[in-house]
Amino acid sequence: MKTTIALPAGLAALLLGASLTTGTAQASDDAECIAPAKPGGGYDLTCRLAANGLLETGLIEDPMLVTYMPGGIGAVAYNHVNGVRTDDPNLIVAASTGAAVNLALGKFGQYDASEVRWVGALGVDYGAIVVKADAPWQNLEELMTALQEDPTQVAFGAGGSVGSQDWMKAALTAKSADVDPRSLRYVAFEGGGEALAALLGNHIQVFTGDLSELKSQLESGDIRVLAALAEERVDGPYADIPTAAEQGYDVEWPIWRGYYMGPEVSDEAYQAWVEKFEHLAENDTFAELREARGLFPMALFGDDFDGYVKDQVAEFKQLAADVGLTQ
Repeated sequence: MKTTIALPAGLAALLLGASLTTGTAQASDDAECIAPAKPGGGYDLTCRLAANGLLETGLIEDPMLVTYMPGGIGAVAYNHVNGVRTDDPNLIVAASTGAAVNLALGKFGQYDASEVRWVGALGVDYGAIVVKADAPWQNLEELMTALQEDPTQVAFGAGGSVGSQDWMKAALTAKSADVDPRSLRYVAFEGGGEALAALLGNHIQVFTGDLSELKSQLESGDIRVLAALAEERVDGPYADIPTAAEQGYDVEWPIWRGYYMGPEVSDEAYQAWVEKFEHLAENDTFAELREARGLFPMALFGDDFDGYVKDQVAEFKQLAADVGLTQ
């Protein structure tokens, strides 16, 4: 079965105790982005994409504050925005396909996808199946053969719990080889940075991450990417990485990098951010920044992005049922 995610067509205590340095954003230049994870990994990259892009293109005058709010793979930050900073006009929060997956699975508590204002996406990434450079598997077929022989002998790990998008990458890849995803050994981490460190430290054997997280490790020669979960090969430093599909495993997993705001943010403030991002996406300097971070073009904003995320959440609910997470 081909699995394709199509591109455009009791937390209160945790909230109070979360380790986070926040400002009281009142002026338009007091911009802040929350990365719902520890430093390193995709959410950090997403915040810094906006922070650096907006500053270097002159769309904001003062540096954007990037803060970290790990917990529940995004749930603490989502509940924080909905319960504490509902109308902050200067706060954006990094999100991705993984947030849509968690919303579909009900992992953000009482809140669903309609509880925030989805601002836009500035780039897209693709899932990847990664091992250490000295791993015994030279390609995806060899790894799949090992899984078919005994899936309990291979330890997967990534920045998310069972049911997260990184787990789904592993689950869907295994499923494409007729391996029951529920038989996989999987170790959950708070973010991609931790999971990659665990791979390099031999604590796990396979990391199901994103291509954009891997640029520096590719250059160092410390890892081997067995497959990119893209429709076709991508350019730049990833050009030699085969897709899963070309190796006979029909799995694709694009990951958008976007942002949301609180549910009570004014239309004026919301539209101001939409327009900032629209201008940013058209800027050549930003295109270079995006490419340097291993991301590929995606420009979807305002109502179009809002509808896209909500449609995707509905799609993921069905996908969760297909891989046995829900009934």
